[in-house]
Parts: sequence; structure tokens; C-alpha cells
Amino acid sequence: MPRTKTAKKALRQNVRRRKQNLGRKKQLRDALKTYRAALAAGKKDEARAALPRVYQTLDKLAKVHILKRGKAKRMKSRMAKKINPR
Repeated sequence: MPRTKTAKKALRQNVRRRKQNLGRKKQLRDALKTYRAALAAGKKDEARAALPRVYQTLDKLAKVHILKRGKAKRMKSRMAKKINPR
């Protein structure tokens, strides 16, 4: 357990941030799940409709450094490629 005042505050901050980060990651998992389910069912229109939500969530996670920016870009690129293969 933390002893000093600053260590106690740091612990409170870590708990709060962890809760927020886990919530944000869950949003991404949920968005990806709907997108992948639509793709697996062969419903490309539904997948296209779900894609902007996934993009938005990825951009938010990259902005607050939960995901690296390059990983978010790579995931977006691969998802777009699955809908529109060339």
C-alpha cells in the first residue's frame, strides 16, 4: 500500500485511468465484433455501416495513446481491404 500522500494520489489516478482504458478497449472489441460478424455473414452493407464506428474508436484510442498510431492505421487499412479487395 502507498504510504506518502503523492503515492496515494498516484494510486487513485492509476485506478481511474485503468477503468477508463478498459472501457475504451471494450468499445473497440464491441465495434470489431459487429464488423466481423457482418463480414462473416456476407453482409457487406452492414459491415460498411459498422466501419465508421470502428474507425472512430480506433482514432480515439490512438489519440489517447492506448494504441499506437501505426497499429490503428494498419487495422483500418486491413479492414477496408476486406470490404474492397483489389
